[in-house]
Amino acid sequence: MSAAHASSALAAPAGRAPWSADRLLLWTCVGIPLAGLALFFLYPLATVAWHSLVEKDGSIGLGNYAEVFATRGILTATLNSLAMSFATTAVSIVLGFAIAYGLDRSCMRGKSIVQLALVLPLLAPSLVQGLGLIFLLGRNGLVHRWTGWEIDIYGFWGLLISNVFYALPQAVLILQAALRNMDARYYDAAEVMGASGARQFFDITLPNCKFGLLSAAFVVFVITITDFGNAAVIGGNYRVLATEIYSQVSGQMNFGMGSVVGILLLLPSLISVQIERVASQRQFGSASPSGLKVAPRPARGRDAAFAAGVLLASGTIIVTVATVVFASFMRLWPYRMEWTLKHYDITVSGGYAPLWTSLYLSLAAAGGGVLLLFFLSFGVCRIPRAWAKLVYMLAVLPVGVPGLVLGLSYIFAFNVPGTPLYALYGSAALIALCNFYHYHTQGFLTMMTGMRAVPQALEEAVSCLGGGTLRVLRDAVLPLIGPTVLGVFFFLFMRSMVTLSAVIFLVTPSVSVAPVSVLRLDEAGFVSQAAAYSTLIMLVVGGSLLVLRALIAWAAKRRA
Repeated sequence: MSAAHASSALAAPAGRAPWSADRLLLWTCVGIPLAGLALFFLYPLATVAWHSLVEKDGSIGLGNYAEVFATRGILTATLNSLAMSFATTAVSIVLGFAIAYGLDRSCMRGKSIVQLALVLPLLAPSLVQGLGLIFLLGRNGLVHRWTGWEIDIYGFWGLLISNVFYALPQAVLILQAALRNMDARYYDAAEVMGASGARQFFDITLPNCKFGLLSAAFVVFVITITDFGNAAVIGGNYRVLATEIYSQVSGQMNFGMGSVVGILLLLPSLISVQIERVASQRQFGSASPSGLKVAPRPARGRDAAFAAGVLLASGTIIVTVATVVFASFMRLWPYRMEWTLKHYDITVSGGYAPLWTSLYLSLAAAGGGVLLLFFLSFGVCRIPRAWAKLVYMLAVLPVGVPGLVLGLSYIFAFNVPGTPLYALYGSAALIALCNFYHYHTQGFLTMMTGMRAVPQALEEAVSCLGGGTLRVLRDAVLPLIGPTVLGVFFFLFMRSMVTLSAVIFLVTPSVSVAPVSVLRLDEAGFVSQAAAYSTLIMLVVGGSLLVLRALIAWAAKRRA
């Protein structure tokens, strides 16, 4: 929406109070979500920074930082995290680009199988990839059982494979968007000039994908350096910053050192997010609105090569996740391969109570989050441009904060007896709030995209007919933004169901969540029950995805 239109929407007509009801409503739409951001994001992060300066004797100084830099184990974990993140990024970008290119620029068969493989890692906690690799390649894995090969899957290589499986879907989505953003007329002109396919690839495709590649690289880097699940399950003695924070806080109760390690984890994430933001703007801000989409042409050799390579990579992901599901039905993996449901009779680690807790707190995070994001994006599009830029900057800040750091900040902010906020500590409501603000940025950007797609002329028509802000909201905005609202709702629900790092510090013996139960079962040696729990999480999230698609199809049909 233009600045002039935004200003006119807020300008008080002659003879009318400066703060009309419509203007007050707009600022309320912005003010309430911003108050939530201040209370549940900015304030907790400030407490982490403060506690990193509080030394063991209660004095204020840089002693914790000096101790961290003098501790060899933490320095090793930092170097390991950087090495793992760079290695995962390199593998994911090469493999992700090949998959994205095969899906978008070839006529290969089996694209539906590839899409399934890319969805599976999003339906389960991150540690499922590590769990599947252990079932396949671990000391009691199928490969060792069948061949006798001794494979040490724990450590760098196992963690690298798990992280690649987990990060690959995000990389492919970004790279597909970059490929679809290209104009077919460049390729037509190149063909007229006699350029070969290889020359077109190196002179047109790669240069136009460079910012998409950079964006995907830094998204993968952030995902990897902040992930806790895979590192806890298959990392072995390969220490990384995510597990080091958990060890300092939960194992040694050293909150000062944990805060400093959290700051160390926060810095590369913030730098990466800033670079990714610039890359995204350069990549997608330069698209021609009149551009023609590139239509792939059949080429037998190329299509067969892509089908073989891409399906092999996708099949590996499917086999890894399917092995977890299969193991949950085996009596004693891998020695007694008899079908049974006994592993679904879970009585330890809270039984199924954490699953139900995850379900209702995910619904709460998604429902409340959608309302806050909807009103925030509605208000941002209609307030003056200077204020809108400031609000927008605050709304996208959470994307640079790792889940472990946000969860740690909630301990400092809300575990303070005698304060009103202490009533939230140890409750499912606090976990729901943490999940929402962890993924606040992604939901906000999606909602803003949908809000900007509402025709300005339609809103002006409602206003010209005497409708105020509420009528514009009801008659012009809601009917068109329905699918976006459903998409954001499901995104928040799905991420709340499977996230582990953001809530690992917030669970209590009486209030836990499903991903933490999977981790606890695995740590206790109940790997088959951990597989059963993971299977149930995937069923819940996958069923919700099918319901979402049905609702979007119904909404589109009704609108048509």
